[in-house]
Amino acid sequence: AIELAWNLITKGFGLKKDKLLVTVYHTDDEAAAYWKKIAGFSDDRIIRIPTSDNFWAMGDTGPCGPCSEIFIDRGEHIWGGPPGSPEEDGDRFLEFWNLVFMQYEQVTKEERIDLPRPSIDTGMGLERMASILQGVESVFETDLFKHLIDAASSALGQGPNTENVASYRVIADHLRSSSFLVADGVLPSNEGRGYVLRRIMRRAMRHAQLLGAKEPLMWQLVPALVREMGQAYPELVRGEALITETLKLEETRFRKTLVRGLGLLSDATETLKAGDMLDGETAFKLYDTYGFPLDLTQDALRQRSISVDIAGFTDAMERQKAEARAHWAGSGEAATETVWFSVREKTGATEFLGYETEAAEGIVQALVKDGKTIDSASQGDAVAVVVNQTPFYGESGGQMGDTGVISGEGFSIEVSDTQK
Repeated sequence: AIELAWNLITKGFGLKKDKLLVTVYHTDDEAAAYWKKIAGFSDDRIIRIPTSDNFWAMGDTGPCGPCSEIFIDRGEHIWGGPPGSPEEDGDRFLEFWNLVFMQYEQVTKEERIDLPRPSIDTGMGLERMASILQGVESVFETDLFKHLIDAASSALGQGPNTENVASYRVIADHLRSSSFLVADGVLPSNEGRGYVLRRIMRRAMRHAQLLGAKEPLMWQLVPALVREMGQAYPELVRGEALITETLKLEETRFRKTLVRGLGLLSDATETLKAGDMLDGETAFKLYDTYGFPLDLTQDALRQRSISVDIAGFTDAMERQKAEARAHWAGSGEAATETVWFSVREKTGATEFLGYETEAAEGIVQALVKDGKTIDSASQGDAVAVVVNQTPFYGESGGQMGDTGVISGEGFSIEVSDTQK
């Protein structure tokens, strides 16, 4: 494995030996000997590390073993020292390859035995290698990200500088990850993979707002991403329309909440300084009343070195849930609640089409009034309408439900709210 890695990086990629050094676990004489034999390294270019940085484990138990990492020296103009030195957290020495010699099994905290079939787990940082080969100091300066950042700069009418470059990088990175998720069939939602996607997208939206974006930005950058990566990943080409519409709709929906939430957060933290903590009650109010997510509150305050009282936030949420349950139990709405179980059992879930279209045809599957299903409704009646599919977004996570019109042959229904 050491020989294969060495041949690829020196003969395949053409990296210079005098720019490279390696680390090994401090007791791993075998790996050190191979590096001397194969690469011809002297002892000063084989750094022995006694910490967990050079011993990989899955967890408290399971397969484990020493590892050897390959670093490149990017030059004295960049601050930092070699691994194991007081300046190791600097950026001068970049790790780009890791070899894990999986030869033990951690049975208990005190007991470690040999694996009957040892193996080697190896990996290279693809984007890190791209930055090395292109001679740039960051993966965000490689050709792929540079073109995405250029597209964002063009859309915003301004370029990155030392103060805002981080926002451009977040937008480029999150645009890429969001687009691939949508292309793979993941759509924004409030649970599971869909919620991960929504958080990624909303973080990018916040950084677009920080850069002064007055209109939804990310969807405008999709063509640039497809140009850069569509040939290698044809699913981006096939899904370009869906990706574009999904990003545009999500950002349009969330923009008012974002602007309002950031303003309220600024007011709530006006007297706080670096090192302070925002109380959980305020963070929960932003989330519950105004639909401003906790992770965005944390992200926004992190730049000011202000933390959030997560325990207080959780307590406030639990109190709110308890109060809601108590209110429901004594409100006489039990019958209304029961009818929805019956409707769901008969009709199944409603398919949401709002990320693909703002208008769609559907079938009315049930009408509910005063906690009971009914067969028909008259002009002026207030009823709940259940359909098989809809572009209307149901109230969720602090976001208001959609309003609009349902019309058909001989009738028209004004939709004042959408729930799910």
